[in-house]
Amino acid sequence: MRAVTILVPTLLGGSLGSASGSELGDRSGLPLPRFVSVKSKPANVRVGPGVDYPLRWTFVRRHLPVEILAEFGNWRRIRDADGEEGWILAALLSGRRTALIAPWSAAKPVRLLNRSRQNARVNAVVEPRVLVRVETCTGTWCYVRAQTFSGYVRQSRLWGVYPGEVF
Repeated sequence: MRAVTILVPTLLGGSLGSASGSELGDRSGLPLPRFVSVKSKPANVRVGPGVDYPLRWTFVRRHLPVEILAEFGNWRRIRDADGEEGWILAALLSGRRTALIAPWSAAKPVRLLNRSRQNARVNAVVEPRVLVRVETCTGTWCYVRAQTFSGYVRQSRLWGVYPGEVF
């Protein structure tokens, strides 16, 4: 099978630049893997694709980004920012794009800028693991929002978007 980059419309009206070599989900017809967010709270994550499987964990916070890795009926196999995997009912997920600011960086804050340039004015300094809504990405920079701040951040400083992804 040869690698192909697929662009498809998202629920937000943009396009999703999927990872090279992606395939389409049997049920949704959307690229795999892809990022989405948790819509409901609580949201149970199970060991397998069905309610008969034991719980692995429960999301108690909405809008957290997760990566869909596989589909089975109405179930999605996901990975969270900590690398944990499990199965969640598709109805508990949303196409809204969110991200965590550099969750791998224990103490180094990230600067949000007023323009998509390294020498731009700083709008905010954000701690790792802060949740943001991703509005757009150019492949290098993303424009993000939270309740009290907004700005541009290097795409490589977010967990919830792929390197080079444009939307």
